[in-house]
Amino acid sequence: MSKPLKQIHLAAHFPGVNNTTVWSDPRAGSHIEFSSFVHFARTAERAKFDFLFLAEGLRLREQGGQIYDLDVVGRPDTFTVLAALAAVTDRLGLTGTINSTFNEPYEVARQFASLDHLSGGRSAWNVVTSWDAFTGENFRRGGFLPQEERYSRAEEFLATANELFDSWHGDEIVADQETGVFLRDAEPGSFTHTGKHFDIRGQFDVPRSPQGRPVIFQAGDSEEGREFAASSADAIFSRYATLKEGQAFYTDVKNRLAKYGRRPEQLLILPAATFVLGDTDQEAAELAREVRRQQVSGATALKHLEFVWNRDLSAYDPEGPLPDVDPVVSEEHIARGRAQVRMYRDPIAVARQWRQLAEANKWSIRDLVVNTGNRQTFVGSPATVAQTIDDFVQADVSDGFILVPHLTPGGLDPFADKVVPLLQERGVFRTDYEGTTLRDHLGLAHPGSLPGEQRVAS
Repeated sequence: MSKPLKQIHLAAHFPGVNNTTVWSDPRAGSHIEFSSFVHFARTAERAKFDFLFLAEGLRLREQGGQIYDLDVVGRPDTFTVLAALAAVTDRLGLTGTINSTFNEPYEVARQFASLDHLSGGRSAWNVVTSWDAFTGENFRRGGFLPQEERYSRAEEFLATANELFDSWHGDEIVADQETGVFLRDAEPGSFTHTGKHFDIRGQFDVPRSPQGRPVIFQAGDSEEGREFAASSADAIFSRYATLKEGQAFYTDVKNRLAKYGRRPEQLLILPAATFVLGDTDQEAAELAREVRRQQVSGATALKHLEFVWNRDLSAYDPEGPLPDVDPVVSEEHIARGRAQVRMYRDPIAVARQWRQLAEANKWSIRDLVVNTGNRQTFVGSPATVAQTIDDFVQADVSDGFILVPHLTPGGLDPFADKVVPLLQERGVFRTDYEGTTLRDHLGLAHPGSLPGEQRVAS
């Protein structure tokens, strides 16, 4: 007996501080003007996507002591953007990345509960930690917490925020105009939390939100991150979108749920995915090669090489051979705050491997970075991409994908217009929203409006 078709979840990531957006393309728009966010959000909602996703950078990245201006840099505050988008959308979920290392539970819970009210139950929080002192210098003396402390704080941060969300049961407001009784409970929102990281007490001042609690996302890939997601998250923002790696990650994380008393469907796995569409598969492949070269200019290629070499390579020709000098191995790195630095734990070995690749393929520095960097996840005609996405979801690579276009704000439009209808024809993606909240879209349980109650999303 064959298992029923899984329904695909789709979301849209408005690219933030990154090196994948082709901002130099004439079709590219602003990353800070509100009209760009409106266009992007309305396209996602028109296509019946589950949610829009905003990442967040808390410090402009530097390289060699200077602002790295080859990527898109800087963006307005996440809560401000999402609150404004709540007024120009009706059903689209609104997901924001907010850091648990440099904020406080009361403040964050209040902001998300407020967003959930303003949006009619469409808010979600991507809970992240921060690993580097580079970012931490903006917030605290000493810069950062060690990894075990970051996740310990994050777990207590989320638990504390949930206590605040749950401090209102949902039946406290009577608002009887005839009797003049407004509150049934004289002390709504009362809370006390005493723990390792937080010792707070008082009254939470935002009533129970339409979803009970915002949807919780998590994006860590470490052992601690996977456990955190399995214990506490509603969805995980994964970086594994290929068949073999995706299936391994999916199986690993889903298998962790049982020890927390949770079922596999209570945690959605949603990898980030890029795409290039063409009228034919061949045309799409050619376009993908062009996009990758647009994403990696000569200057960008040299800067990326510095992630490994940890030395100034500006004197090298990006169209020439790789440096014959070895990387500088040091705790101090010229590419401060770049996540890629952590990927290359043995820079000498990486440099050796890259030299061998470049020699074997007759690659220049730029060729190497283009060919070893991130490739588009889905490349092909709309029919090919729709089939691949469906095949991957049915094969438990993921429960869906968070799409990251390389053009902003119009890069999502071709997918919405050409791929989504094909997924709908296959019967694996909705033709309209069936509920009003983000939990409805994701098929997640709603914490009940009264203690002990719970309803399952439609």
